[in-house]
Amino acid sequence: MWTPAPATTRPRRDHEVDGVDRVFLTPAEFDRLIAVGGLLEWSRAGPHRRGTPYDPLRSRLAAGDPVLLPLDLAGALLVRAAVPDARLILLHPPGDMPDPVMAGHVEHTVAHDLTERVVDKLVGLFGSSFLAPARPRVRG
Repeated sequence: MWTPAPATTRPRRDHEVDGVDRVFLTPAEFDRLIAVGGLLEWSRAGPHRRGTPYDPLRSRLAAGDPVLLPLDLAGALLVRAAVPDARLILLHPPGDMPDPVMAGHVEHTVAHDLTERVVDKLVGLFGSSFLAPARPRVRG
């Protein structure tokens, strides 16, 4: 499963790599991306903005590759509007049942108690993007 690097207008931290951890943009560059439809979704977080660049997603989605987008509900609804056949999954804390209105916008809800269990559940829902290991051919 592939996760794109989100775009942001906040300053890069010392340990972050531009284009890997995030795509760091000036506010003017971010505005240009919005104007040309270059963001699948975006939101404001305090004085900064963040969003999901659309171009890297298009080829993955066209190939049918699973993509993981960590979004809030507002972002998920924007994705649903732009990509109506997107399969949305709500991750929630164990024992914290999602609001029925929120759950009505997604195909599945998954409690995220342990990373390994969440990965297993997501792979079960979407399949793996890794090739199956090679198996020896039986001769005879």
